[in-house]
Amino acid sequence: MDAVTVIGGIAVGLLVGVWAGRLTLRHDVRKLVAQERRTAEGLEKRARVSADAKQVRDQILGSMQDGVLLFDGGWRTAFANKALERHLGARPEALPQVYPPSLRETIRRAAETERLEVAEIETGTPTRWLRVTATPAGTDGSVLVVIADITEARHLDVVRRDFVANASHELKTPAASIQAAAETLLHVWQEDPEAVPRFAEQLEREAVRLSRIVADLLDLSRLESGSELQDDVHIDALVREESSRFEEAAIEAGLTMHVEVARVPAVRGSGRDLSLLVRNLLDNAIRYTSAYGRVVASVTADNGSVVLRVSDTGTGIPSKELSRVFERFYRVDRARSRETGGTGLGLAIVRHVAENHGGTVKVESELGKGSTFEVRLPSSIPEGTEPVDP
Repeated sequence: MDAVTVIGGIAVGLLVGVWAGRLTLRHDVRKLVAQERRTAEGLEKRARVSADAKQVRDQILGSMQDGVLLFDGGWRTAFANKALERHLGARPEALPQVYPPSLRETIRRAAETERLEVAEIETGTPTRWLRVTATPAGTDGSVLVVIADITEARHLDVVRRDFVANASHELKTPAASIQAAAETLLHVWQEDPEAVPRFAEQLEREAVRLSRIVADLLDLSRLESGSELQDDVHIDALVREESSRFEEAAIEAGLTMHVEVARVPAVRGSGRDLSLLVRNLLDNAIRYTSAYGRVVASVTADNGSVVLRVSDTGTGIPSKELSRVFERFYRVDRARSRETGGTGLGLAIVRHVAENHGGTVKVESELGKGSTFEVRLPSSIPEGTEPVDP
């Protein structure tokens, strides 16, 4: 083999090697580019997922009624939702900006003790109560704080305790009287037969009073769960019916009672509960009106509403007491209520029935001249529709 042939072979080999190397390099470049593209797509996908997750997290935490606050290890705010701002009045940027101080101390104590801390804290004007739960959130000293407004819950708890105490007291009085009358009857029925009718009347009177209290408590408990609004009820017919039941009581009390009703649309609601409303208003008016007085019940239509008014010429209500007359067991004149057998629940029942039907109740009164209770209920018949006779 001559030199030319050898050199030619070497040149061809070099050319082939260069060409093969170029092919390999081009393949590697393409492979690297594809790998980089996949990596970029993966990073972009993870970024989108992370952004979506953050958006979902923010939406969830933002829709919560409880405030959520996260402090990092340097006591700087890492996260706070909108509810937190409502509860505290502002978004604290760091722990020293957290008020009231008792809340700040609860958070600090959770970090120091590395355990869950729970506290109920009073704040603001008017007073609100917050339940604070502070939990260590990491080894770096982070603390997660959840704040719930429990003002309404505490108020309901107070109302419930007062209700139980008042109910117990009201039930205890007639029960004690019944027991005393029964024990007396056991001793006097032979020794003093003439006293038996008197103690028997007392026994019956207190038994009736006890029965009324129990019935009113059951009605009130049921009404607090709402009314079944299934019927078209004619208030004018209810007033006529209930008034007729009180005619004898009015005559015995020496009163005159008038009923003034107009043609009015029906009210969508519960006939049973609305009858209870009318009955309690009439009963209240008669109980607190002296002899020769007057009770008037009227029903009118007014701008899409049916309006019931019960007026009397009774003792009236002091202006300072008007805002409380619809409270359970509240009585303006306790002595008069005991004398007439009132339970202190009638007007509370009226308020619950009215509100359950989407209506309102109010009272106007002048001490010594009488009172007017007005119940306004939405009509079930559209405006401009001619009402029909019940």
